[in-house]
Amino acid sequence: MRESLFQLPAGGKMSLQSQIREVLVSAILGGQLPVQDRIPSSRQMARRLGVSRNTVVLAYQGLIDDGYIVARERSGYYVNEDILNGRAERPVFDAPEEFEPPNWLARYRVQPTNQENIRKPENWPDYPYPFIYGQVDHKLFPIAEWRECNRQALGKQWIEAWTSDFRDRDDPMLVEQIRTRILPRRGIMAGDDEILVTLGAQNALYLLASLLVTRETVVAIEEPGYPDVRNIFRLRTSQVRPIEVDHEGLVVDARLARCDVVFTTPSHHFPTTVTMPRRRRQALLDAAREHDLVIVEDDYEFETNYIGSPCPALKSMDAEDRVIYVGSLSKTLFPGLRMGFLVAPKALVSELRALRRLMMRHAPNNNQRAVALFLSLGYHDALIGRLERAYRVRWEAMRDALAAHLPGSSRMPTFGGSSYWVTGPRGLDSDALAAEALRAGIIIEPGRIYFNENTRPSRHFRLGFSSIDSKMIEPGILRLAGLIDAQMARKGAAGAR
Repeated sequence: MRESLFQLPAGGKMSLQSQIREVLVSAILGGQLPVQDRIPSSRQMARRLGVSRNTVVLAYQGLIDDGYIVARERSGYYVNEDILNGRAERPVFDAPEEFEPPNWLARYRVQPTNQENIRKPENWPDYPYPFIYGQVDHKLFPIAEWRECNRQALGKQWIEAWTSDFRDRDDPMLVEQIRTRILPRRGIMAGDDEILVTLGAQNALYLLASLLVTRETVVAIEEPGYPDVRNIFRLRTSQVRPIEVDHEGLVVDARLARCDVVFTTPSHHFPTTVTMPRRRRQALLDAAREHDLVIVEDDYEFETNYIGSPCPALKSMDAEDRVIYVGSLSKTLFPGLRMGFLVAPKALVSELRALRRLMMRHAPNNNQRAVALFLSLGYHDALIGRLERAYRVRWEAMRDALAAHLPGSSRMPTFGGSSYWVTGPRGLDSDALAAEALRAGIIIEPGRIYFNENTRPSRHFRLGFSSIDSKMIEPGILRLAGLIDAQMARKGAAGAR
């Protein structure tokens, strides 16, 4: 039993010293090493684990300093008898033989588990052809610079900034950087009191839905469109109206007159990558004025416009405060950071800030300050340049591979971005294709989930290229084309019978 306690985990990513500490702390707090129990000497532990004795001595010293173990002269190391003080003992009681737990199903006001969501393999980096969207290529990320910003953010000079409860406020340094570094890229001018920091764009959209949408609110969304925003709005109202997207983005017509809120991704439509031209944007703003609409603009990939002149955000054309701008840093930094923001009129931001306080108060202070430093020191702009160069190469490799192996299947994105929307031959089942492709080491995103339930074509799918090496794109598309040909051949043979 004791022998099995002292084993380092296979493939551990922490330092050896930290791994030894973790093993001993877990054994002590879990009760496997009783109070006053003697633990192996540093020499014995080093021999048992196959590590240097100095590594073990340093780990032991840290545990002594933190009160987990004590050293007794000429006797050895022992579990500190005080370490478990203050822990309540688990009560012993006789459970009833029969009992009736709450009927949770009957108590749910909504049931999000019934909603469809985009699914991605958790071990996607293990696949040779990960045409997955929304993930980062770790080789492109400036780890040393990010580590330095975190080191500075957690330093004594800013201890107040990362330890205090800001209640409903945001880090003023981050707000300033968003206002002066990020928003000007999109042609947006805003005051500090018009900016709210969120836990990613998803959090911003949920806040907006919670504040602005009731059961009677009619919400227009894009068709196809972002599944998560469709799900968010449907938790609040059944009046969610899909409006189709053409080659210029969301269609603007008389249907908007019956709506209250419009959600759109004009700069880089999700998922088809279409960019809304200026005349269509103006028509949307005119419709908003005429019908008293509120527009939620999700500018989810604003940093990766590496083709032609930058296209200003819809918000930059808004002279009547009808556009709420939602942005995120997930596509340049990393999605796990969960850092985003929104820009809206002062009065609306004030209400959103009060609502956010009830939910989570504010985003973690240490992350806010680290991001602020990353922006202020120019690392973010340098990273954008690096991503644009890498994505341009992959964008061209994807274009050429699709033209060679799946000709006519896609329209080349005019904004840049990090994905292609592909339309396969008639009769293609992209869900079945995705399952077959996964077995062949290829990850794709079937397109059916992006459509409303009543109008779901099966021939579309999305190919992301943010996290795949450019050299793997062409062979991956070639293999994928073979799977498509095989599926269509099987359908043709079945039809002939």
